[in-house]
Amino acid sequence: MDQTLSELGQAAVADLGTVLARMPDDAADPLIEAILAARRIAIHGLGREGLAMKGFAMRLFHMGRDVHVVGDMTTPPLGPGDLLIVSAGPGDFRSIDALLDIASNAGAKTAVVTAEPEGATSRKADVQLAIPAQTMASDQGGAVSVLPMGSLFEIAQAIVFELVILRLRERTGETAETMRARHTNLE
Repeated sequence: MDQTLSELGQAAVADLGTVLARMPDDAADPLIEAILAARRIAIHGLGREGLAMKGFAMRLFHMGRDVHVVGDMTTPPLGPGDLLIVSAGPGDFRSIDALLDIASNAGAKTAVVTAEPEGATSRKADVQLAIPAQTMASDQGGAVSVLPMGSLFEIAQAIVFELVILRLRERTGETAETMRARHTNLE
């Protein structure tokens, strides 16, 4: 028998809950410290991970951070005091390796958000945020999420990023109101 939309939704939420429960309480602390210390932040991700990263960039902007999305025409060069945050769910992307190398060689600090902290790309970064969720690198075989391919990681990323923002608000004194004041009016 086919599962109902409600049943599928409950299974997806349960999968997400399992991911979040597996993360240590201090999992995001190194990334939060790197963000607080950064003069300027650049963010990059590919595909649906890239969409989650762009959402994170938007929230960091709402927090008053100097943040840019790699590839945008207005992204400045990175150097000492800056931070590059990349997403590498499966842990290994040659194109992201190149960006990490460029930023690191320019003196910037680097951070990776990944499900595979032992991946080649993941190990290149100064800071890791590991989200133990299924990606396309782990979506076959044993126990897999009801969600297809890398969806569990991508959705978990979006939630974890919002939790990071809440933790940053505690540290910086930002509020929903100060964030809202930075929201675009060109809609």
